[in-house]
Amino acid sequence: MELSLKIKMNEKLFLRNPEESELGRKIIQHSIILIHKIGLEAFTFKKLAKEISTTEAGIYRYFENKHRLLIYIVEWYWSWQEYRLIFQTNNIKNAETRLKKAIRLISTPIEDDVTTSHINENLLYEIVMSEGAKSFLTKHVTEDNKAKLFKPYKDLCARIAGIILECNPKYKYPNSLSITVIEMAHSQNYYAKHLPSLTDFGNSKDESKIVSYLEDLVFSSIKV
Repeated sequence: MELSLKIKMNEKLFLRNPEESELGRKIIQHSIILIHKIGLEAFTFKKLAKEISTTEAGIYRYFENKHRLLIYIVEWYWSWQEYRLIFQTNNIKNAETRLKKAIRLISTPIEDDVTTSHINENLLYEIVMSEGAKSFLTKHVTEDNKAKLFKPYKDLCARIAGIILECNPKYKYPNSLSITVIEMAHSQNYYAKHLPSLTDFGNSKDESKIVSYLEDLVFSSIKV
């Protein structure tokens, strides 16, 4: 039996649920491939339509514009990461061990998940790393936030913040530390690959060094 992971997305992100049709799933699958290949700025619905042998109008029936599509795939990624975190820490009682697991999950390159056949998580990870901030660095971020478009990201941050508080209930800045670690996990990996002089990891292919750095940062901050 083929496994299939279904993640429920905010209905305000789309005009028609892409998960409910073959064309919709192709839109998600090939938008990830194309954005990874040419970048968000060069990406258009016209180019995507050509890739999947459909019309621009057909894509616009699913998404209002490419920014909504970007938010969709980025927030899908954060929901998937929270699912992974819950699944991989569910039976771990020790809070410090769970926090280390969380840091490793968000800090290391992703392998494609076979339970999501139309989504390549490895490519999506690289999109989130390089393009993800564009989903909320806009003039209408406040309105988008009121519509709860970024809830998956905030849910993951809150879950990690909760683990931080389990380690040290008196720590004053769990949410700020949580978001700092998530953002740094992506930025350090991005800099190591593209701007190596901005990190201490640019000449190293040892992924565990970034994990060790973030663990040191977090546990130094929350130590009792």
